[in-house]
Amino acid sequence: MAIDAPAFPDHPYLTGAFEPVHDELVADDLPVRGELPAALRGSFLRNGGNPAFAPLGRFHLFDGDGMVHALEIEDGRARYRNRFVESAGLLAERRAGRALFGGLSEFVMPDPEVLAEAGVIKNTANTHVIGHAGRILALMEGARPTELTPELDTVGEYDFDGALDGPMTAHPKLDPVSGELVFFGYSPRPPYLRIHVADAAGRLVRSEPIDLPGPVMMHDFAVTERSVVIFDLPAVFDLDAFVSGGTSVRWAPERGARIGVMPRDGGNDDVAWTEVEPFYVFHFLNAFDHGDGSVVVDGCRADRLPTAFGDEVLPEPVQPSLHRWHIDPSTGRVHDEALDDRPVDFPRVSPLVESRPNRYGYTGHASTWDAEIARFDGFVKYDLGESTSTAHIFGRGVASGEPVFAPDPDGEDEDAGWLLTFVEDLATRTSTVEIVDARDLAGGSVASVALPRRVPFGFHGSWLPAPA
Repeated sequence: MAIDAPAFPDHPYLTGAFEPVHDELVADDLPVRGELPAALRGSFLRNGGNPAFAPLGRFHLFDGDGMVHALEIEDGRARYRNRFVESAGLLAERRAGRALFGGLSEFVMPDPEVLAEAGVIKNTANTHVIGHAGRILALMEGARPTELTPELDTVGEYDFDGALDGPMTAHPKLDPVSGELVFFGYSPRPPYLRIHVADAAGRLVRSEPIDLPGPVMMHDFAVTERSVVIFDLPAVFDLDAFVSGGTSVRWAPERGARIGVMPRDGGNDDVAWTEVEPFYVFHFLNAFDHGDGSVVVDGCRADRLPTAFGDEVLPEPVQPSLHRWHIDPSTGRVHDEALDDRPVDFPRVSPLVESRPNRYGYTGHASTWDAEIARFDGFVKYDLGESTSTAHIFGRGVASGEPVFAPDPDGEDEDAGWLLTFVEDLATRTSTVEIVDARDLAGGSVASVALPRRVPFGFHGSWLPAPA
């Protein structure tokens, strides 16, 4: 469905690489520079915020309507498609022809009729898109997942056949051995946190409420083969202030910070907490069990919450960098160390080693990081065994995204596979999907797929391999 593009204000999150698109396309037999790997068969899906209508007030990057972009690869040929996630809120706005909801920076109470249909806050489902148990789920952390068809049409909100109480994180962890999906949901009202497990068939089999001192914005967490690692960090969520027109999330280091380790088959009483100095992490790379009973967690650490909400302004740019925590729940000790000093984010590993020991990790490479606006122009590959790294830059004047790992089904090594991302040339306003061999970043793109339109900068995605 094509939608007339509304006029947007001159806003950093609505212009440049972030400028939304409004048509929905399907394009076959896309031009390819280089050669698509014969073993690369499946769909690369990536989600992002893409507002359909001009915002009612202050706009935050996290507010846009979900739009999923897909590159389908089969037999050396590539097809592109994109679709809005058709939430109840977006459908109501389409009928009205204008925005009806506010966002994280400025709450707006919808009219009673819209409130009854779509709720207080729109489920944008704009942050991540995953596949599990035969379903494709578009995610945002403040609501239930939204199921999509393989053609990206919206089925509707999914609640695990009525078993899911509350929202679902945008960063669930898929165990590559058991097929379990481990995830959490946080809430502004008690219980502030629940840990959930869905089995390989997609049935929700466990839900454990976890005691927290108060509501916090918990974007991500970590999972190992035996443990769930919870980072209770002082990004405080204030629902009452939010609905009264105040700031929804504020940085409150005086509240303190702590890390909790819970057995995957445990509950609230089994969480071992350790207090730490305040910091913030939006995204974790991976975690694994150490032989001595401790756990190792790698992620992109910042000194504080890297974004501001409402009318707050960050005093200076906050740049995350790759960091490691070595946590011993038996002694309550946490040893942390910086693994790099470059500003990086969007960390990923091969899905075949998630929650298990990994040697390699991949992040987006930041060319600039001004205030809250980061621009990525390539990838960094970390060899954590050798403490080395290799960067690949796509060029000047580009905006790239998260490196999504597609394993090589014929490969044996951990880094056997390809990294995929959407890249926009900001001068020509054209986009490609770049495919880089994860074993050889220095070799550059093995294939570059020209897209029929520019694709805005977005958030997270997945590689869904074709059935064998």
